[in-house]
Parts: sequence; C-alpha cells; structure tokens
Amino acid sequence: MAEEMKKEKAELAFERQGKKMASSNSKVFYGNSKEVTPVGVYDYNDFDTVTKKVQKMEGFDPKYRDFVHYIMKITHDIWENKSIGVIYDTYHNNITMHLGSSNLVGIKDVIGNTLATLHAFPDRRLIGQNVVWSEYGEKGFMSSHRILSTATNLGDSNFGPATGKKINFRTVVDCATTNNRIHEEWLVRDNLWIVTQLGIDPHEYAKKLAKSCKTSVCPLQAQFGLNESMEGQYMPEKYEAKDHSVGEMMLEMASHIFNYKYINEVKKYYADNAVVHYICNKDLNGFDEIQGMIVSLLSSVPNGSYHVERVTINDCEGENEYDVALRWRLRGINEGIGFFGQPTGKPVEIMGINHYHVKNNKIVEEWDTFDGLDVLKQMYMGCGDEA
Repeated sequence: MAEEMKKEKAELAFERQGKKMASSNSKVFYGNSKEVTPVGVYDYNDFDTVTKKVQKMEGFDPKYRDFVHYIMKITHDIWENKSIGVIYDTYHNNITMHLGSSNLVGIKDVIGNTLATLHAFPDRRLIGQNVVWSEYGEKGFMSSHRILSTATNLGDSNFGPATGKKINFRTVVDCATTNNRIHEEWLVRDNLWIVTQLGIDPHEYAKKLAKSCKTSVCPLQAQFGLNESMEGQYMPEKYEAKDHSVGEMMLEMASHIFNYKYINEVKKYYADNAVVHYICNKDLNGFDEIQGMIVSLLSSVPNGSYHVERVTINDCEGENEYDVALRWRLRGINEGIGFFGQPTGKPVEIMGINHYHVKNNKIVEEWDTFDGLDVLKQMYMGCGDEA
C-alpha cells in the first residue's frame, strides 16, 4: 500500500512538473506515460492487441487506442504490410518533411519516397525501439520515434545498382500530428552507415550528390548569415538550469558541452558506465570515448552554433527515470579536421535527434543520430572536380 502511494505521489509530481515546465520553457515538453502503452513493454505481436484505452485523442480514428499506438501501427501498416494508402489517411496534403539540409513538401513526395525505398529494400523491417511523445498545441501530439531497420538491397536505388547486401540502420522521426494527420516531420537517418554497408565510398558518393545539385542551386546568394557559437565578441551562451527537473538539466548539458565546449562536464551529466550508440553502428563506453566523440564532431565545425529545438520527456516505470528526445542543429563552417576528415571551408548544417535514458539526473544510455552523408554532400557543394 505504501509503495502504491509513493508511486502515485511520484506520478502527480511528474504531471505538475510537466505543466510547470511546458509553460515556463517553450523548448521542454512532458508526456505522461500512464496515458499510453509504452514501447518495450510488449512484443509488437502483443502490443497491437492491447485493448486498454486511457488517452483522449480528439479528431483521431478510434481504432488507435493512444498516440503511441497510432505512430507504431501506421508505421507497421505502411512498411511491413505495404499498405501505402495509409499515407493518404494519416498524412496532410501539404506536409513539410525536414531532411537535414533540405526539405520536401507535399504528400506526393512521401508516397514516391516510400515506393522507391520499398523497391530498393522490399523486405525492410522497421522495429520501433521507442516513441517519446507529448501534447502539441490544443488537440495535437508530437512524437519522436526511434527505429531500427533491417533490409536487403534487392533493387536499384539512388545509391546505385542493387548489391544484394543485407544492412541495418537507425532512423529517428519527429512527427507533429493533429486531427489524425501528420503535418510536419523531421527525419534523421544514418545514411552514412547505409552506404558503407553497401560497399560505396561515402566521400565519392557525396561528391556525386553535390555535383548533381549544381544545376538546381539558385545562383543568387544562398547563405544569408554565419552561425557561430560566439555573437561578435560576446562569449557563447552558457545556459544555467532554473530548477532540478530533467528538462532543465538537458538544456544545461547541451549548452555547456556543445556550445560552451565544457567537454569535461561529460563527467557531470553522464553516469560513469554510460553507453552512447553513435552513428555507423559505433558504441561508445565511458567518459573517455564519449568525450572523444564530442571533440571529433565539434572539431569539424569548431566555431559553429549548437541549438536545441525541442526536448520531449516521458517518465518511466522506475523512480526518477525518464526517456528523453532532444532535437538539435549544429551550424557553421567546416574549417577543422574532425569526424568528417579534411575541411573544405563550406557552410554545413547538421540536424540530429538524440534519445536518452536518464536516471537520477544522469544520462545512462544515449542514441545519437544524424545524417553524416548529408554533411559530406554539403562539404563538397560547389567544389567541382578539385574536390
């Protein structure tokens, strides 16, 4: 009985914390996991048969018991069941898809890209590892869906002729959804790992992508400003947490480590046995490897500006445990030798979506996802044959 009261007290505290944070900081949003069936509790075969319905979803098809079920089921139906028409039922005509350095607009592109991907990888399986969510506006929801895909390259694609090779890769998709339709999407896929597994040289392929973009680039000025961590002669922003909530901790961590470059503070925000699942199927263990990874990334854009767009937080079963999704952008000039190799002096913009598992205000596990191939393409833009 005492344990149940303690748990109920913690849930109420989380709900109050979420409402307080959502109103005091426009970047941090909380979703109450008690309203949904979280991913990971069940195998998908069992997950889809759960009948419990707690969450109110005004304007959504009643066959979806909650927003997590909505995201998981439409993904499964579109890809595994190849029910492409579900896109017409659940996507907005004028959807905007943010894909790193480029955007797609309109449902036709969603349909076309889906068909092209299934042609190249007809047996693609999308294993939903987590959905971190919150409310979005008065009647909408925002999700951050982390997916592990397995596939066999049996058809030709933008990457080239079919190779017959089996691959795996991680994708994270943020979806803004209202009235049963996704109207804005942020998609980050580890394309650098895909081409590597297919046996394609990433740099050579990135040069081809950059060269093919030449004719479509507007001859007028394309770069309207320079993003840097410093503003003129002022030092970078050093955000200080306003309270002890996990949302404020994440904002402070991102500011201190990635903008102010207090790399040493990895030891402050990460557990000593923390694991980071990096792009290209690389796992990093402990302070030294995590710090090295951060230095390698920032070294490529040493004076760039790191900006947090959104932090979404769900409570977990354990006390003081949370799942966190953090969407970010790193913008600046590729003027340093780092993760992407020799610099080209070109402006680059990296959009990433990280997932974290936080316990007692320490990061114990992280999934770091961005499109490294898109960064290489930006580095080679306009370089011509001398690249």
